[in-house]
Amino acid sequence: MLLKLKANSQRLQVQHYWELLQVLVARNLNVRYRGSFLGVYWSLLNPLMMTGAYTAIFGTAFASYYGNSIFNYILAVFTGLVVINFFSASTGQALLSVVNNGMLLNKISLPMSVFPVSMVVANVFQFAVGVFPLLALMTLINSRSLVNVIALLLPILAMILVCIGISLLVSALFVFFRDLPYFYELVVFLLWLSSPIFYPVEIVPATVKTFLVLNPLFPVIESIRQISLSGALPEVQLIVQSLLSGIIFLALGITCFRWLQTSFMDLL
Repeated sequence: MLLKLKANSQRLQVQHYWELLQVLVARNLNVRYRGSFLGVYWSLLNPLMMTGAYTAIFGTAFASYYGNSIFNYILAVFTGLVVINFFSASTGQALLSVVNNGMLLNKISLPMSVFPVSMVVANVFQFAVGVFPLLALMTLINSRSLVNVIALLLPILAMILVCIGISLLVSALFVFFRDLPYFYELVVFLLWLSSPIFYPVEIVPATVKTFLVLNPLFPVIESIRQISLSGALPEVQLIVQSLLSGIIFLALGITCFRWLQTSFMDLL
């Protein structure tokens, strides 16, 4: 009987969390795109413009690493940009989420983690509507295989897990360190530089390449590119590496958030 009551209580908590998450995601999207002409499709504008800029500057120099094809270089840059843009937007917005809702948390008892998670989920919706169809079409054209299109979901899942984990971590730390956004901008810039976005990973010196494994986005980008651009079947090793990275950072974020949240109310 006790186990049944406990199971019902947990089910109600999950249901309450899910309903609250839906409300917050809808609110985030409404606020973000109220009065916007293109709506969620603005998420495509930045990577497309940056892809054009990188291609104009580096396309000729690096095309040899992509089968002597400028088009392949364009696709490679685009896949890298959509990953780093998703990470930067979702974690940057999540960083402020707990503190920005401090007044609400002081009035109503709510699960605090739902605020950073809702920011990531809002960006997932934006990614699913704006970016993913283009990635899926690109993958289908290059690979001519539905297996690759379906496999594309795995590194994308890993990307989402990494973002949720980092979002929980930075949103918790911001409660204690209010100058964190300035430092986090530097962290994101370093992740951008250490991610093979506009340059091929082959040109990275071996001594430096060993440090790329510390970048949680590196296996995600490489896995998406392999699935989308190579035309070959998905490499299990790359997918496993990206998922492992996602699980590690998710576990780190959850652990730190739970450990720190007991002290939140004194500072909000």
